[in-house]
Amino acid sequence: MTNFKKTEAPVTTITRNPNDLASVTGNIYKGLAIIAKRSNQISSSIKEELDEKLQEFATSSDNLEEIFENREQIEISKFYEKLPKPPAIAISEFLEGKIYHRNPAEDQE
Repeated sequence: MTNFKKTEAPVTTITRNPNDLASVTGNIYKGLAIIAKRSNQISSSIKEELDEKLQEFATSSDNLEEIFENREQIEISKFYEKLPKPPAIAISEFLEGKIYHRNPAEDQE
């Protein structure tokens, strides 16, 4: 599993050259499909990690009077909000050649 906290993906939006995405697979649509699938994997992984960390602060009661702000919980949430977005991480990995991809239909031929 990649450590998303140490990724060098940009935090802000960058305009990309579509030819760069097509150069890896030979087809821009295949490249985008690979990036989309990887982005979903990254998003799920980050969400699971965040949920595990926030479970420590979960309370069993639903009483609104007992809800209070927990400084540690806010810090954790802010840290995850500042991480690069999953599509940015996926594009970065794709262009750096860190994503293994194959098409089973092409492998059979």
